[in-house]
Amino acid sequence: MAGSTPLTLFQVTGRAMSAQLVRMNAAASNLANAGTVTTTEQEAYRPLRPVFAEQLDQANGLSTVRVAAVQRSDATPIRQHDPGHPLADANGDVWTAPVDENAEMVEMLESSRQYQNVVEAMQTAKQLMLETMRMK
Repeated sequence: MAGSTPLTLFQVTGRAMSAQLVRMNAAASNLANAGTVTTTEQEAYRPLRPVFAEQLDQANGLSTVRVAAVQRSDATPIRQHDPGHPLADANGDVWTAPVDENAEMVEMLESSRQYQNVVEAMQTAKQLMLETMRMK
């Protein structure tokens, strides 16, 4: 961020809210694909995992977050023997997505709560700025 204008508090909170939205969308995608079945292990859905990185603003010392990547998990799909399934292979096996629905729900709840915390912090900062301007 060298050479650019310093980040404002609202830009920092905006980045934090964006990061939590990415986190929530990844969990929602994982939940939507939980229980999906495919013919081969390679075709099976693998959960999405956002990777975050710190980004320091040299101009004012504020540290923000950025989404470095959204990657597929290396979790192994689950083999199930179901010879009656239309997608079963020659051995009668199907592959299901390795999505832990409980963990994804916790991830969604945590990201939702963090988003709310950032919104509250931004509203408090805005209110303090307005009070400061009224004092002049």
